[in-house]
Amino acid sequence: MSIFVDTADIEQAKAAKEFGWVRGITTNPILLAKCNSAADTLQQLAGLNMGLLFYQLVSSSKEDMLKEANLAKEIAGDQLVLKIPPSEQGFKIIPHLPPEIPCCITALYSVAQAIVARESGVRYIAVYVNRATKLLGDGLSLITDMAGVLKGSQTQILAASLKSPLEASAAILSGADHLTLPFDVLNKLTYHENSEEAVNQFNSDGSGLQL
Repeated sequence: MSIFVDTADIEQAKAAKEFGWVRGITTNPILLAKCNSAADTLQQLAGLNMGLLFYQLVSSSKEDMLKEANLAKEIAGDQLVLKIPPSEQGFKIIPHLPPEIPCCITALYSVAQAIVARESGVRYIAVYVNRATKLLGDGLSLITDMAGVLKGSQTQILAASLKSPLEASAAILSGADHLTLPFDVLNKLTYHENSEEAVNQFNSDGSGLQL
């Protein structure tokens, strides 16, 4: 299992790297639209060397998607995971992409899409858990159902659109392989009020090495 930070903010990414347990960065076109330059931002994120760096194609034609994929590869190098939109052309482009670029089909909302993703041989699928709950009724059940059809394949589930540590934990328990979290949720994963209380008690009532 890997935990990623979902951001295109350089300072957030730097802070996440300092945690020591974040394995990469996921971006999307909306996050990158908040930056002055998508190319410059991707270059800076790649320069952090945090691990995997997810970039989503925005082109719609086969020719332009291939050009965009190659440009992203030039910028991010071996860190790149290419996010593919689940459109008809998105699914069609997968066999034509360079085999050394791992792919993630993003924004899947049905088991049928997950089945096609499995047969396409992609490394990851991104499932928007909280958004699926709002639109379909139960994003966690969708994760469970997808995990069932992906069992035994190389395709892994990346749970996204997670709004709390509780929802993130539930996604893993439901069958997700990986998590990507916005920085504010990521920052809350290590906190629990009972743990905080226990630490305060240790510090006030206990003793240790004198420095």
